[in-house]
Amino acid sequence: MIVDLPSSTTSAVNRKIVELRERGGVLALGRVLTLVIITDDGADIEHSIEAANAASREHPCRVIVLARGQRRAAPRLDAQIRVGGDAGASEVIVLRGYGPLAADEAGAGMVTPLLLPDAPVVAYWPGDAPAVPSEHPVGKLAQRRITDALSARNPLRAFEQRRANHVAGDTDLTWTRLTLWRALLATALDTPPHEPVTGAVVAGETVSPSTDLLAGWLAVRLDAKVKRSPAESGEGLVTVRLDRRSGPVELVRPDGRTGTLRQPGQPDRLVALARREVRDCLAEELRRLDPDEIYGEALLGIGRITRGRTPVKVPAPAGV
Repeated sequence: MIVDLPSSTTSAVNRKIVELRERGGVLALGRVLTLVIITDDGADIEHSIEAANAASREHPCRVIVLARGQRRAAPRLDAQIRVGGDAGASEVIVLRGYGPLAADEAGAGMVTPLLLPDAPVVAYWPGDAPAVPSEHPVGKLAQRRITDALSARNPLRAFEQRRANHVAGDTDLTWTRLTLWRALLATALDTPPHEPVTGAVVAGETVSPSTDLLAGWLAVRLDAKVKRSPAESGEGLVTVRLDRRSGPVELVRPDGRTGTLRQPGQPDRLVALARREVRDCLAEELRRLDPDEIYGEALLGIGRITRGRTPVKVPAPAGV
């Protein structure tokens, strides 16, 4: 069910939610958090709502979308409430503010009356995010702040801002996209022979925040020399090589979908390593509401890596 409330107020929105709850049995009980999505009106709002709805099936929540409209328009608040099948396992409130109501401070004021009582708040910027998310008016209300440097208009600049202004509670989906890579590499090193890694090479696109993050993570966790190089072909993160005395461990993904794990004395293994959907990354981030210390260490570790200019040749996948 979708209910439109043009030229409305937050009080009217709250009353309508209570009315829908009493009339249709829509319950706020069991909601574990409030997810606030901050974006511009006209952006791909529906894509963000779909990702939040999918994540809400694992984490039932109230989703509040702040869609900032034209700042030169007359002050007006258009609201929309989605419940039932149009909201997954959540209830979605879309607030479109115009004029003075499109300002960040006004957005925080509109959100506050709609927050679930005694529930954590998570702020999510699906596109361009403020330079310092923790100082944003909505960011100050949140326990966790989720950004996505890869979806920004300038991914490299956005990622550098994340590095320079990181505080506990911040995270970025460029880090969450690495979960499968980190799990496979950690599992490979957990199997015999248990030898120290003497060096590592991480290769990917020239502009790839995830590639930089993985290199920083390896530099910190392995305490070894890590070289970050461009890849000769492929998109995003393409290949990782961990050097050990018995031979290198290699994880290669030349096509962006299927990876090959190579270990000394073992046959090559094909592994599912497709790029993760935003909804899967968002669901993973909502599983934890405490600061991600490993992510913070990986950001610091980027300062320890060396940069290579010669493109790394991507090894052929298994069976070729």
